[in-house]
Amino acid sequence: MTDHATPSHAIAPEDLRERLAALLDGRVRSVELSRGEVTVTVAAADYLGVMLALRDAPEARFEQLIDLCGIDYSTYGDGRWEGARFAAVSHLLSVSLNQRVRVRVFCPEDDFPVLPSVTAIWNSANWYEREAFDLYGIVFEGHTDLRRILTDYGFIGHPFRKDFPLSGHVEMRYDAERQRVIYEPVTIEPREITPRVIREDNYGGLH
Repeated sequence: MTDHATPSHAIAPEDLRERLAALLDGRVRSVELSRGEVTVTVAAADYLGVMLALRDAPEARFEQLIDLCGIDYSTYGDGRWEGARFAAVSHLLSVSLNQRVRVRVFCPEDDFPVLPSVTAIWNSANWYEREAFDLYGIVFEGHTDLRRILTDYGFIGHPFRKDFPLSGHVEMRYDAERQRVIYEPVTIEPREITPRVIREDNYGGLH
């Protein structure tokens, strides 16, 4: 009988990078290794095909999508970023081969960021894509129930975008006279943000 037990040790990250680079040759922009982790960057047009290959290919077998989130690169590198503004990043796990990979895909348009949904490949992407839509405004085509998941139904804007004001656009309160919840322009005064200060070693005698 063949032993199909989960390997006790994961493949070396260098070997995984080479394996995925060969598998996805010509379909990805890059397969990089940094800090012991492999990141695959793919164009939106090739996203679904690459994700299917990562799930089904014998040398990949990433059965689980364990996380998906949005990213806004507009202020990345102190504003020196010149690429696309929005991206979605997924973390995949192969239980059978004991290996992990990160997949990054950029939205082709900044003004209306759209990506294909991977819910038909991993249904665990359902709420993750809803969260990225809610917080970043990334639309996932093919998602069957793309609604806000963390903010209120009447919320304006996407709060994790770098240009979203810290105080928001509106505030909500219960109006006793009208006997209902109402929305009004924000009355909070703008706050002064104190930059993080990194002090020298042993500052104040601390170690």
